[in-house]
Amino acid sequence: MLAALILVAALTRVLPHPPNFSPIEAVALFGGAYFASRYWALLVPLAAMLLSDLVLAKINGGLYSNWLGSSGMLLVYACVAIGVFLGYRLRGKVTGARVLGYALLGSVLFFTVTNFGVWLSSSMYPQTTAGLLAAYTAGIPFFKWTVVGTLFYSAMLFGGFELLRRRVPALRAQTV
Repeated sequence: MLAALILVAALTRVLPHPPNFSPIEAVALFGGAYFASRYWALLVPLAAMLLSDLVLAKINGGLYSNWLGSSGMLLVYACVAIGVFLGYRLRGKVTGARVLGYALLGSVLFFTVTNFGVWLSSSMYPQTTAGLLAAYTAGIPFFKWTVVGTLFYSAMLFGGFELLRRRVPALRAQTV
C-alpha cells in the first residue's frame, strides 16, 4: 500500500503542472515516516523517482534525457535521500504540525542544495558570491512552487494514508 501511494504520487510528475510543483520531498518524507525498514524507506521513493524520470525522459526526450545521470539529477536524488532521513524523525510522531514543519524544511533544503549545485556545476553563474546569490535569486520563483507542491503532496499522502488507516485495520500499525 505504501509503495503504491508513493509510486502514484511520483508518477503525477508526468501530468502538466507548474515548474517544481512536484511530490519529490513529500514522497521522501512519507517513505521515511512509514516504512519500518530503513532500506525500503529509502529504496521505494528513489525507485519511484527513477521510474518517473524514465517516463519523463521517454515523453520529453532531448534535454530531459540528457539530464538523466547528470550532477543535477544526482543532487535531486540526494535531496530525496535527505527527505527520507527527515521522514525518519516523523516515525511514531506524525501530526499535521510536524508534517508541515518537515515539509517546509525539506523544501528549503531542496532549494538550497539544488540551486547551489546549479551555481557550482554550470557556467550560468560566475563562481563568485555574487554569482551564488544570483543563482538563489533566480530560483525564488521555482521555490514558491516547490513549497506549494511539497505541502500539497504531503497533505495527500499523509492525510490519505490516515484516512485509509481508519478504514483498513491492517494499516493501523504505526509503521509498515
